[in-house]
Amino acid sequence: MNKTDLIIIGAGPGGYRAAEYAAKQGLKVTIFEGAEVGGTCLNVGCIPTKTYVHSQTFEEARERMTAVVAQLRQGVEGILSHPNITLVREKAAFVDAHTVNDYTADHIIIATGSETKWLPIEGARTDPRVVDSTGLLNLETLPKRLTIIGAGVIGMEFASVFNRFGSEVTVIEYLKECLPALDSDIAKRLRKLLEKRGIIFKMKTAVENFSDIDADCILMATGRKPRVQTDFSNAGIEYDERKGVAVDENFKTTVDGVYAIGDVNGRQMLAHAAEMQAVRAVNHILGKTDGIRFDIMPAAIFTEPEAACVGSTEDQLKEQGIAYQCRKSFWRANGKALAMNETEGMLKLFSNPNGRILGCHAFGAHAADIIQEVAVLMNCSSTIQQLRDMIHIHPTLGEILLSAAD
Repeated sequence: MNKTDLIIIGAGPGGYRAAEYAAKQGLKVTIFEGAEVGGTCLNVGCIPTKTYVHSQTFEEARERMTAVVAQLRQGVEGILSHPNITLVREKAAFVDAHTVNDYTADHIIIATGSETKWLPIEGARTDPRVVDSTGLLNLETLPKRLTIIGAGVIGMEFASVFNRFGSEVTVIEYLKECLPALDSDIAKRLRKLLEKRGIIFKMKTAVENFSDIDADCILMATGRKPRVQTDFSNAGIEYDERKGVAVDENFKTTVDGVYAIGDVNGRQMLAHAAEMQAVRAVNHILGKTDGIRFDIMPAAIFTEPEAACVGSTEDQLKEQGIAYQCRKSFWRANGKALAMNETEGMLKLFSNPNGRILGCHAFGAHAADIIQEVAVLMNCSSTIQQLRDMIHIHPTLGEILLSAAD
């Protein structure tokens, strides 16, 4: 039996970040990965999708995806070559609460990620036209007609991309509006813009079978679920097939010394959330405190144009009975946006009666960069007045935020 300080299961964004940080703090780390390092995000998720977003043709996208993924994967391999890190290229399984395969440690971090949530429809796994996001990225030819089930982040990004590539795209969504995490006003305006570009949306529509769908390819984009393993029970870890592994505010499971970070705990299924949860878990192991605010979690949707958000939506503020003010600004009134010929876009900035910023939702060119500024302001409990007093470079898209404050 091999003894180490920390065992990590999974080398995705959460896992390799935990390994890197722990190793730099002097811990001896053993990390298990049965597939390619980098996890879903790097290999079949965020990064490949973004190469599609920033490519003009399907052929260019496929070529660039292969090169970009290979380069970044090599970078992760470099991170895991730290002298304090041992990378074990095999699937990990709990033997007991502190033993994984033939390694034992006082502390273990589970970072097994998530997997596609398939609708329970006959043919979902057998109809050759039906694929998940991984399958869509593996297509060698551009589908003439693409139907996407689900208007969440994955569905909307691929709808935007394949529409630009030349596919006839139809999106089917059970809810009344796309992108439920986004302010409904922003989401509706973005959907209407994509409709003008030829994407067909069928909202408030349920899919009961695939025989009525006239498409060359059907993308199952109905979300993801935590990738839990039955061997977790060998360690006495409490988990749910749908909700994931139960954790506390330090991402510690019900078993002392065992943590679960990233998608597997079902809290915030974002790569950057996994990375910061990794830092918190390692800090707790080391007895350190930090000021990470997990209640302030920015997110982006890389459609064309992109959308992004941080904090509450207007609907949520109303439902919770929170007093607020809403300020709006538009890309069409911004000099840089006009110069870039990127005039489609709107921003909504929310604050309480004392001016403290509660959130911001937007769509438009580089919306994610603007929302990141708001996330920083919120972490500092900044007010609208303080934002007004901050000098912004001219001409920049950042002035759109300043205009909203004014």
